[in-house]
Amino acid sequence: MRAWLLINPRAGTGTVAPDALAQRARERGVDVHMLGDGEDVAELARAADAEILGAAGGDGTLTAVAAVALERDVPFVVVPAGTRNHFARDLGLDRDDPLSALDAFDGEERRVDVGRAGGLCFLNNVSIGMYADLVYRRERHRRRRQAVAGLHALSLNLTGRREGIRATVDGQHVDARVLLAANNAYELSLFSIGLRERLDEGRLYLYSARGVLPRTWDETSGERFTLDAPRRRVQAAIDGEPVELETPVELTIEPGALRVLLPRRQH
Repeated sequence: MRAWLLINPRAGTGTVAPDALAQRARERGVDVHMLGDGEDVAELARAADAEILGAAGGDGTLTAVAAVALERDVPFVVVPAGTRNHFARDLGLDRDDPLSALDAFDGEERRVDVGRAGGLCFLNNVSIGMYADLVYRRERHRRRRQAVAGLHALSLNLTGRREGIRATVDGQHVDARVLLAANNAYELSLFSIGLRERLDEGRLYLYSARGVLPRTWDETSGERFTLDAPRRRVQAAIDGEPVELETPVELTIEPGALRVLLPRRQH
């Protein structure tokens, strides 16, 4: 089948140079597009003449291409080439070896769940409050061409959002500093988003944390949540990328919707 790979050369701190990754992909017969300044990832994926779509980059790049793979009902290949690579990690890929992920173009298919927030696709999570603030700060740093501080460093400024989140979930008031809607269950600590043991449970998990320096998470799960807020639009982060969501926000899950290709297991 004809395969296509988008490489984001500016996606974090990959362990392999983008040109080297592109060369290895082309050697496998994969069409490669190196993302240029100002290009729209989703538009490029929609225009690709291919029966397999792949993405090499961080979670934001992966989500944009995965959303098009869902639209076209074609398999999706994940090549970890970003900073955190949460989705690749939870798929069981070696985040330090993006070249080995190219084996997935001749690999085996696995179906995984996909979340939706107001119709927008997410592979990992949607955050509102403290974490979303950190993402917006990161983007402001990028626009100013300043160094991008990591989550641990930025967490020193958590007291900037003193008012917390004013919202309701399914009509119930939420008093929290951070609200996280996740595609399947995470292991969470204050400053770390841990592993997901499954990507095919078919459930959303809603986590909220209270206090100026929250230390524990409240958890609930379901197949759909409605989040509302006093403002017509709320700042959020979807898979690490800043967005504005119009309220009320419908949070849903699509079980087994995404066809992911993975390298064949060695027996």
